[in-house]
Amino acid sequence: MKVFKRAKLEKVLDKLSASYEVHVPMKRGAQSGFFDYRTYNADFDELVLDVLNVLKPPKEAVFPQTEKMYSFKQEGQDVIIDKVYENEDKRIVFGMRSCDLMAISCLDDVFLTRGYVDTFYKKRRDNTIFVANACYSPGRQCFCDSMGVNPVEPELADVVLREYNEGYVWEIKTEKGEEITALIADLLEEKDVNLPEPKGCTLKVDYEGVDKKLKGMFEHPMWERFSEPCQTCGICTYTCPTCHCFDIQVKAWGEEGYRFRCWDSCMYREYTQMAGGHNPRETAKERFRNRFLHKLEFFNERYGKPLCTGCGRCIFVCPSGVSIVKIIEEIKGA
Repeated sequence: MKVFKRAKLEKVLDKLSASYEVHVPMKRGAQSGFFDYRTYNADFDELVLDVLNVLKPPKEAVFPQTEKMYSFKQEGQDVIIDKVYENEDKRIVFGMRSCDLMAISCLDDVFLTRGYVDTFYKKRRDNTIFVANACYSPGRQCFCDSMGVNPVEPELADVVLREYNEGYVWEIKTEKGEEITALIADLLEEKDVNLPEPKGCTLKVDYEGVDKKLKGMFEHPMWERFSEPCQTCGICTYTCPTCHCFDIQVKAWGEEGYRFRCWDSCMYREYTQMAGGHNPRETAKERFRNRFLHKLEFFNERYGKPLCTGCGRCIFVCPSGVSIVKIIEEIKGA
């Protein structure tokens, strides 16, 4: 096994960040998320690879919260596209968990399949390397194994980290993994180590058949009951690793400007507001219902898997105590 000692973690990140933009899990004040390691300040920031899930998911590496798309100029009656901003920077997402990697698989389905390729997403995705952190002790709000995710065998990983008492096993999975391994070869050593026994998730839910059962539950009274405490604040969508709703806006001055896209939320009334004033999802109940039908039924019908990877973030952050696990249980028992 290739391993490196825990004390060498920052040296590993230093070497990788000399050639790549490296996104690592950090606690930064009241925030926690994946931040560029080059901005790390040991006096104020804390590396938190041992934390199960930081609040902000790593999807921003391939699908930024705000992304400039193209700039334009108006010349008479013509509009000229001046520049298209397709980001080709090389980056590494270091220390992400299996649930977040499965979320990338869901985003791949949305942006790269069914006859349409989002080139902005594809450029970032093609130039991103994933170093996953196998999860041997899931938290009390984790239920990834109920949603078809293996916490200790992350799919799509180029390298898998496996924590043991003295450091990390460095397990190469792909050619991209070999590429970055060469950069830190002098920090790795060969050693046989004992890995911990996987504990599995303590929070369980039975998703099997839920997508099919939901076909007949569009008008079920559970939607009124579960949506009543929801504040439609959208925090669930912003901390979700699979949510991908976005809006496209323009910033212009004089005869030039640029278009950009930014994350949006199906929980906001304005998201489905039409130009004529009509809104097909006017009420909070309708927006709440749509969110969970998309997660548990619609996405599965289209791509063969749920749009929930069991990371538990939405349960943790919801100010009203809404839980997707309780909703699934209600559907199963209805």
